Amino acid sequence: MPGQNSVHQGGPWARLFALPNEHPAKTLMIALILCLVCSALVSAAAILLKPRQLENEELLAKQREILRAVGLYRDRESISATFKNAEPRLVDLATGEYVTDIDAATYNYNRAILDPATRLEIAPEDDIAKVYAIAKYAPVFLFQEQGVTTHIVVPVYGYGLWSTMYAYLAVEADGNQVAGISFYKHGETPGLGGEIANPRWQESWKGKRIYDSRGKVRLALVKGADSEPASAPFQVDALSGATLTSNGVTNLIRFWLGDQGYGPYFRRHFRQGGES
Repeated sequence: MPGQNSVHQGGPWARLFALPNEHPAKTLMIALILCLVCSALVSAAAILLKPRQLENEELLAKQREILRAVGLYRDRESISATFKNAEPRLVDLATGEYVTDIDAATYNYNRAILDPATRLEIAPEDDIAKVYAIAKYAPVFLFQEQGVTTHIVVPVYGYGLWSTMYAYLAVEADGNQVAGISFYKHGETPGLGGEIANPRWQESWKGKRIYDSRGKVRLALVKGADSEPASAPFQVDALSGATLTSNGVTNLIRFWLGDQGYGPYFRRHFRQGGES
């Protein structure tokens, strides 16, 4: 019959949508379609936003370690608010001058070190930290109170026994006294060289001196660090059973605070008449 043929015309979707709105099958199918569409939108949003989320997590982790180095980290929720007291700056390592034509907040050191125009090769005899090359410009973070610099935080890294060790070193406003350090990435032996990440050991760095009266980097890891009173202000107790890791830490400190690293910066801005 003509009427009966018209009911069966079209595919299953047409027949479904031809049903009355209150029909259970139509209600269930519409709900299923909505769920599938929403799931697809949520999945697409998650995929598209993933790089931004990872970038934000990486930034938050960096800020957390910087705050730990300077002794200002409290909890995850307070990181962004506390970090507002830090001013990122870029330094020309060769001259110690601030770089003003590049945005320090968006500068990518890892990208710069791969660019032949901003990459500086380190001569083997000078490469005590085994970094092989550095970028021409490097970041510093200035913590201020009422417009006066109280701490300077610099990133440092170098090779230990098994891995490259990464840390943030906080220095007092005199440019010569350690305020704290935070090793946040390494592959050293757990329980031995891995103790560089132990907060109790990192606490022993506070108050140590970096430069002697001639401007030479004296800060070093030494077994029985406090046994010689004259040298004690420059010595951090070495890690037990981890000689090569301890030597690596000494080398990365002496490299990055020496003439190849931030030495010219500290001389120019802090250790000769204060900050300019």
